[in-house]
Amino acid sequence: MYCMGSNGHNADVELFRQFLRIRSVSDEGPAGNYSQAVAWLERFCHKIGLKTQHVEPVKGKPVLLATWHGTKPQLPALLLNSHYDVVPAMEEFWTVDPWAAEIQDGKIYGRGTQDMKSVCVQYLLAIERLKKKGFTPQRTVHLSFVPDEEIGGVDGMGKLLQTPEFAALGTLGLALDEGLANPGDAFTVFYGERL
Repeated sequence: MYCMGSNGHNADVELFRQFLRIRSVSDEGPAGNYSQAVAWLERFCHKIGLKTQHVEPVKGKPVLLATWHGTKPQLPALLLNSHYDVVPAMEEFWTVDPWAAEIQDGKIYGRGTQDMKSVCVQYLLAIERLKKKGFTPQRTVHLSFVPDEEIGGVDGMGKLLQTPEFAALGTLGLALDEGLANPGDAFTVFYGERL
């Protein structure tokens, strides 16, 4: 469930609902709609003028990389990561169709509304708005949209890190991953470090 702001139905909400309707379930992997989710993300990236490339270190589990070039490419870049896979929906326990992205009482109901399709769309909408205002970052911003996070990320981010395409991104100054959508101005930050 995702709570909408006061503007209700608008183009951004409808874009989000389109993406939610793609059944990109982690345990269905390549047999599911991973490629459809990546195609949707790539269309959005092209619409807002981002350069994209596909990486598929594991057959049927595509990764989409997108780049917004900064004015000072020698600076360490930023990486915004998100995953497009979602956990299965046991439909018998839902009161609505988990793949319909229905709106009821100002809330969108659907698998992936919080974890994690909201952040995929938020990254892209934020960049679109900044570009419309004429903003260009100094640092290059890379986006990675990965599969399989819900089942550990081994065939998603884990394999991406081993590719020449990831190495070609250069030095990263900061990488952001995950997040929670909310209708207010709260910014909850978590951090983790793994060896």
